[in-house]
Parts: sequence; C-alpha cells; structure tokens
Amino acid sequence: MATREEIDLLIHTGPGTPGGDLMRRYWQPVALASELPIDGEPLAVKLLGEDLVLFRDDRGRPGLLDRFCPHRGVDLSYGRCDPGGLRCLYHGWLFDVEGTCLEQPAEPPGSTFYQRIRQTAYPCREAGDLIFAYLGPGEPPELPEFDFFRVPREQRYVAKIVQESNYLQALEGTFDQSHLSILHRIPPAEVANKALTLEESSKNHYELLAEDITPRIETERTHFGFREYVSRKAPEGEYLKVETFVLPNLGVVPGAAGGRGGYQGNYHVPIDDVSHWKYYVKFRDDGPMDAKTSSEGSFGGEDVGPNFRSRRNAGNRYLQDRAIMRKYPFVTGLGRGFAYHDTWAVESPGPIVDRNKEHLSYTDKSVIVLRQTILEGIAQTQAGTLPAPRRDASDVLAIGDVVPAGTDHVAYLSAKIAARRNARTPAGVKI
Repeated sequence: MATREEIDLLIHTGPGTPGGDLMRRYWQPVALASELPIDGEPLAVKLLGEDLVLFRDDRGRPGLLDRFCPHRGVDLSYGRCDPGGLRCLYHGWLFDVEGTCLEQPAEPPGSTFYQRIRQTAYPCREAGDLIFAYLGPGEPPELPEFDFFRVPREQRYVAKIVQESNYLQALEGTFDQSHLSILHRIPPAEVANKALTLEESSKNHYELLAEDITPRIETERTHFGFREYVSRKAPEGEYLKVETFVLPNLGVVPGAAGGRGGYQGNYHVPIDDVSHWKYYVKFRDDGPMDAKTSSEGSFGGEDVGPNFRSRRNAGNRYLQDRAIMRKYPFVTGLGRGFAYHDTWAVESPGPIVDRNKEHLSYTDKSVIVLRQTILEGIAQTQAGTLPAPRRDASDVLAIGDVVPAGTDHVAYLSAKIAARRNARTPAGVKI
C-alpha cells in the first residue's frame, strides 16, 4: 500500500507540486479540435489547476494564454479574436499565440510600452482531432506518433467527458481488470445485439469477461510506462488482453474493436485536484469508424449533456434502474455505456478517495504498478533525469485476442508490434 506521503505526491498536480511538474513534462490534451473552429470564440479552460484561455488566430494556429489580462486582470476568454491574436475587451490590448503584446490602442502615440508586456503562453499542437498543450519548462518534447494520430480522420473517433474526481481514481480504473467482468455487465438481450464475437472464439467479448472473473495478470515495465498481460479462460484457449500505460496519464486499451485493427487511448487530464477530463481516442486502421464502433465501450449511444457532463450523475443517482437489476444478476442498472459505469465508480467515493481505508487484492496488481511507475516518474522529474518522450510510439499497442493455451504472451505481443511496424504507411494526419 502506498504511504500517505506517496498518495499526496500522486494526486496533487497544481503549479509547483511534484506531480504537477511531472504532468507538465508531457503534452496534454486541452480541447477537442472541433471545439475551436476557425473564426470561433475563445474558450475558458482549466488545466492542471491553471485558469487559461484557448483561441485560434486568423492563421488558424491555436494559442493558450493565462486567462487574466496582465493590464487590469479581466477575463480574456470574453475577448475577441482579431487579426494577429486575441484582443482584451477592457482596453483593447492584443496578444498573439506566443503571448506577445502587439497593440495597446489607448497608449499615447509612439509609446513602446507594449514591447515590455508579455502574457504567459504555452505551446500548442494539433493532432488526431485534439489540441495539445505543453505547460512545462524549456523546449517542448516531440509529440509521440501514436497510431491514432496517423490514420485519416474517418478512421478515428474522439470524445470527452468531465468526471468529478481526482484524475488518479479514473486512471487506476483503466488498469483494474476484475471490474470489467462485474461492473460492465449488460443485459443478455443487449449483448446478443452487439457484433463483438471475436474472430478466434465462439464467444463474444462480454461473454468471455463474464465467464472468467478472476483473470491472471502479469506486468512488464517499459521505457514509456508499463504493460499488463491479462488472460482469461476461453473455449479455444485463453482470452489475452494487453493494455499499456504511457506516462503520465494515458491508458491504451483494446476498445470496441477488441484490439483488431485498432485500439483506444484514454487520457485522464487533471482540471484540478477534484475533477478531470477523460478524453477518448479510438481508431481502426482497416476502414472507417461507423457510429456503432465509435460509441461502443464508451457512451453506449446515450447523450452526454451540456458542457460534456454525463446526464447520469450523483444528483439523479446515475438514473439507476433497479427493475433491470432484479431481472438480471450482476447487471448494475447504470445504463449500457461503459463511460457511465466508470463515472459512477470514480465519483461515488468522493472527489479524493481515502486510500488509507482501501485493501488492495491480487487483481489490483496493475494498480500498484501504476502508482509505482508514476512515483518513479515524479522522482526522476525532481532529479532532472526524466527521459524525454520518444516520437516513435510503434511499441505502444493494445490487443484482445483468443490464443492457444500456453502462449508466450511477451513473444506474441512482440510479433504483433513487429507486424504493425512493418505495415505502417505514411502518416494520414500531419503532426
């Protein structure tokens, strides 16, 4: 079990905290690209405890600035996107995407005061229908070339939802394997309507999870974080899932396609210490994403409410259906979207769960390794030895396959990585 001091390091990510320093050494999603169209309005955003404003200039470049004007402190998210950058409504000061003050209309003719003003600004990059920002010191590292950035837009799906909890509670859930067999059960009639029977098995994904609720778990440390190998019994051998943690807050899982021809990335991005964004990035490299594949495993076809908040929430007890719970054992009554199940699981303990009361079991093996990996990253950050992320991310992969019993899991994954690396084509999306 982690100590109280270690938990404090893990959960706090605001400015000046060790955990926040780690987060700031990596590119973080700050918005869906669709939220910031050309000629669109500025967005008030909060990231890692900082109040910021996101905008596009007249050249289409995203910019991220401190939200409050350095003149008199008003909120720049109410400003206007003018040629050159973002203009404050109060006195008309104009800032470009680098935080340079370009104009101060009310200053006397010939004044050079604008040249001495610079607003805090963070570099932005656009990739995979997301806008990323780097809030750390020095030159930004390269943005890893994940597969979901490389495919054409029609082969990718992105979405996000806000969850009222510390980011770590949700990130740990990504690597909590036993809950997949229990929390995410859905009524049999709905299971039958899902075209998710694995090609290698007579059973579908849901049946394989439900029939073996005690998976075998092994972990492997990597240069980017760690992998977990999770195996369950299957009629034809074993159901092998490989999931990946990429420092500091990205989980890569097989997703709706079962790891065949694509996978899903889950970014858990702190807003502050008691709330976070969960970004979903799904892709397939063997064809376009359709509506069913896009929503499967996340929102279950149910609408997310205004401001990307779940319409199932603590205020309405997550619209739990007790009647369906009485009809089917283990069904939670929380809808059929995994995102809603997970939102209940990460929010119901409170915004910061008291981990001094938890009792970790065998199936929490990956949760323990996750905490150790982040703590080591924090220590490396503090010591100045944290390796920069690599651009080549071809060894980041998630799979869900039925394989013969006794298969060497590491060798099997290595062959999958080699095959994907050899099959890579030029990037469909420039990053």
